Amino acid sequence: MEHLFVQLLIVIMFLAAVFLHVVKKNSTAAVLYCAQSAAMATILLAASIEADSRPLLFVALATFAVKTLIAPLFFAHLIKRHQLKFSASTYLSVPLTLIAVAALTALTRSHIFAPLVALGNGREGMLSLALAMMLISLFLIVNRKGAISQMIGILSLENSIVAFAVFAGLEQAPGLQMGIMFDILVWVVVATVFTSMMYKQFGSLDVTAMQRLKE
Repeated sequence: MEHLFVQLLIVIMFLAAVFLHVVKKNSTAAVLYCAQSAAMATILLAASIEADSRPLLFVALATFAVKTLIAPLFFAHLIKRHQLKFSASTYLSVPLTLIAVAALTALTRSHIFAPLVALGNGREGMLSLALAMMLISLFLIVNRKGAISQMIGILSLENSIVAFAVFAGLEQAPGLQMGIMFDILVWVVVATVFTSMMYKQFGSLDVTAMQRLKE
């Protein structure tokens, strides 16, 4: 893989994960996830060319189709159907959220994650960004109150794990990757149905509304 080109792609993925914490529109969050997924698919494509692997090429194309085309279409349909223009708020304010994101990013540069970063074998910086994306995506899931933002956070976490596996040189069978793509597709469909039912019941996708649940 071309080192500088792949560096640019992982930076795009990282910035998308960061901006997911501050955007106010669900549609913008969906676009950011689409951009992150397109960068991930391109990394897999570059890896398939480098390894001259047709199965990995097929995985890259499937990743692009599922994550960059199909999943965002489901989100767009959900947003349009329920008129969910603006996303729910966060538990922390924007300044505190950005401080937390910066702290999580700095944490991946500490001795705590040094053994994992060392797996990079010349790509330590990219591996560190992949680890930072994992932590940032997890934080997005717990900090956002909106169901759509939490769904995107889960998918962003999956992108981060795939990026980590690529830069750490961990071998993954194409069949396993295709199974993951299928799981993501089914999960998106099920999550869309669930959020539709939640909106019908509570008139909102703010998860704090579920505190009114009674036995």
